[in-house]
Amino acid sequence: MHPCEPRKRFLQSKMYKDKFQNGFFSVLSSLDNSPLESWTYSVRQGHIKRITDSDLQHKDTFIASPGGRRHKSLAITLPYLVILLKNLKKYFTFQVDVLDDAGANRKLRASNFRSTVEVTPDLCHMPLRLELGWNQVTLNLDDLMRRAYGSSYVETTRLQINANCRLRRVYFTDRLYRDEDVPADFKLCPISDKDRASRCDSFVTRAEPKDVEELPFSE
Repeated sequence: MHPCEPRKRFLQSKMYKDKFQNGFFSVLSSLDNSPLESWTYSVRQGHIKRITDSDLQHKDTFIASPGGRRHKSLAITLPYLVILLKNLKKYFTFQVDVLDDAGANRKLRASNFRSTVEVTPDLCHMPLRLELGWNQVTLNLDDLMRRAYGSSYVETTRLQINANCRLRRVYFTDRLYRDEDVPADFKLCPISDKDRASRCDSFVTRAEPKDVEELPFSE
């Protein structure tokens, strides 16, 4: 075995380590041909499917990235996480696993069914307020780490998004941008614009009764 081989395998486990990260860095887009290519998913008593939008909390129905066994970490260093999602007026939660400058792995979880913040050595669980319809959720990961743990953000290692919601895009940025500086495909879909409404593809993660069987997402 070549002496450098273990090191090579370690670097491969860092999913986006060698990718140029600046400006806008997308990890999910509903418009892509294979949106879940770098994600894994778990489906029990529910479904994940591609739909066209026209206009629920379940711990066993979610998507997560990185997917598969090849990568152990996303290795995304950009500090702002943005999620474009539709509020289905059901329980919903998502979680960001991060590494801080102390070498500790922390979990930042946001849920729309919580009303208070709970901080433990491993988990910061926060309330999430969503408006009706489509929302843009932005997290300043460095600020959250500093306020919750007194440490600095290094990188995001994993993302998990649970039922119930519809997703337009998930991406990271290096800073906050003015609306006019954000690329069109990184903005909330203008539902009122009939010319573009047909492009508002999204995913729905939905909890179902036990007697309903659905296949996971497929093209």
